[in-house]
Amino acid sequence: MEASSITIEKRVPGVKRELKALRRANRVPCEMYGESENLHFSVDKKQVRDLIYTPDFKVAKLDLGGESYRCIIKEIQFHPVTEEILHIDFLELAEGRKVKVQLPVRFKGASPGVRNGGRLIQQLRKVEIKTTPDQLVEELILDISNLKLGNSVRVRDIEANDEIEILTNPGIPVATVKVPRVVIEEEEEVPGEVEGEEGAEEGEAGGEPKGEESRSGE
Repeated sequence: MEASSITIEKRVPGVKRELKALRRANRVPCEMYGESENLHFSVDKKQVRDLIYTPDFKVAKLDLGGESYRCIIKEIQFHPVTEEILHIDFLELAEGRKVKVQLPVRFKGASPGVRNGGRLIQQLRKVEIKTTPDQLVEELILDISNLKLGNSVRVRDIEANDEIEILTNPGIPVATVKVPRVVIEEEEEVPGEVEGEEGAEEGEAGGEPKGEESRSGE
């Protein structure tokens, strides 16, 4: 899969003055956890916005003086008040070493329940998986072409190859087609109308014999 290219600069770890200076210069202190060693660096805040503020899953390619590292974001620290990005931890992708990531779920097909007036409600937008870097994909696909009114599709229905292990509970609903309120109200009203009509007929039939008995008693 394609990686977002980011230019980085090495930094000296553990110096508070430097951290403050970097943030004043709109740079974010970062650390990459590599297979053999860790790398401390900084990055321009603008370069990581598309990597962080997105519903999509992306791999980063960190460029440092001719060397490059394929990574994923491991953790982000935000300021508790301003929500400014304070620090980012990256994890280097090593061949054959499995990683856990959150992937977005996308739908394919047209739901017959939606065509019949239902509303598609997505309850789960991301699913955790475990796989090797060469098997990483941008998204997981879920077919909703058989999803009817009032029914749900679950994590177990997601399409994935044998090399991708889905860690999220398979029974969790991903999406449901909600039955329109109009349909619910119509279903509730119909039985009530039938009972009322039957009751009226029974009342009329039962009233006549009573009237005759009253007259005969006179």
